[in-house]
Amino acid sequence: MQPNLHSEFIKYKCCVLIPTYNNASTLEDVIASVLVYTDNIVVVNDGSADHTREILSKFTQVDVIHHPKNQGKGMALRTGFKYAYNKGYQYAISIDSDGQHYAEDLYKFIEQLDQHPNAIIMGARNMDQPDVPGKSSLGNRVSSFWFRVITAIYLKDTQSGYRLYPLKSLNKIKFLTVKYEFEIEVMVRSVWNGIEIISVPVKVYYPPVQERVTHFRPFKDVTRITLLNILFVLISAFWYHPFRLIKKFSFSGLKKKLYETTLGSNEPDHVKALSMGFGVFMGIIPLWGYQMWAGIGLAHLFKLNKVLVVIFSNISIPPMIPVILFVSNYIGAVLLGNSTDLKFTSDITFSDISNYLFQYVIGSIVLSIISGFVVFILSFFILSVTQKNNSKHPV
Repeated sequence: MQPNLHSEFIKYKCCVLIPTYNNASTLEDVIASVLVYTDNIVVVNDGSADHTREILSKFTQVDVIHHPKNQGKGMALRTGFKYAYNKGYQYAISIDSDGQHYAEDLYKFIEQLDQHPNAIIMGARNMDQPDVPGKSSLGNRVSSFWFRVITAIYLKDTQSGYRLYPLKSLNKIKFLTVKYEFEIEVMVRSVWNGIEIISVPVKVYYPPVQERVTHFRPFKDVTRITLLNILFVLISAFWYHPFRLIKKFSFSGLKKKLYETTLGSNEPDHVKALSMGFGVFMGIIPLWGYQMWAGIGLAHLFKLNKVLVVIFSNISIPPMIPVILFVSNYIGAVLLGNSTDLKFTSDITFSDISNYLFQYVIGSIVLSIISGFVVFILSFFILSVTQKNNSKHPV
């Protein structure tokens, strides 16, 4: 049984935020359905050119903001956040004006507030139902993948517009985007600022193809979203994930903490051994300057021990570099049928340099695979023999 949402919306100082742009055919029904549960409604008319203003004039109890011209869904949400926060609301539940969301699901967001008062609560749609457009399902899977790479958090649905936002926390973030990509930015930057993200299941309605109204521009909006994801991947690789890794450690009890994070962790022996072998592989593979960062990202993707990967990727420390270079070049020369003798003369040509570089790359790839595999086998054998005894006597 649903609670009395009118009183709950007042209690939690929560409003429903409806951004709209040229959705006159569905807007009235959406507002009417929300009014069944609360009068706390803010509508942002993002420069609609249809008869949206006429429809909004019927609802005198609703707060309405008009953008003189269309600025994008992200800007409409940002305008709504600012207005709602200045009016004293602590939370805003965004709901699309195209009729896809059900107002009867509003209680699912409200009932989470006691346990998650500082969270963005996502309304997760069932993307497996038969009427979900193929493009929406594929786009959601791609978006969820990149969100997980960037934040290390798995969400089943990252593209739902049905969300509860904690306004006080968002008010501290200076957002940059204004179009559809804002719904990605707000999640990623919220995670980076310590805001929790959880999901609740919601229903979704997809009208027949001939009745669907969308303002999503496939080329322009996908390009903007792709560029934003690339930027976030770079930031997460060089700042967010390393910072999280460092933050886990403290100088107090560092040795014990390091042991508990690596060999003393609850991960199976084969995962620890794979992490060591993969670290060696990444340390030798010719990704100059990016070996460690690529290793961290892939370790997260493959669910390996990131600390062990980082430690063992340091096989390419300065004393080892000449050895790795020489052995890689030697293996490459043998595989390509070239001479294993290195030419150290003043008349070396560009062609010679190209040949050396090519055989080095081939050799280093082979060396990284062999070395990683050997370290994996040896590590797994040693862990299998000693791990049980070591677990009784921690370092």
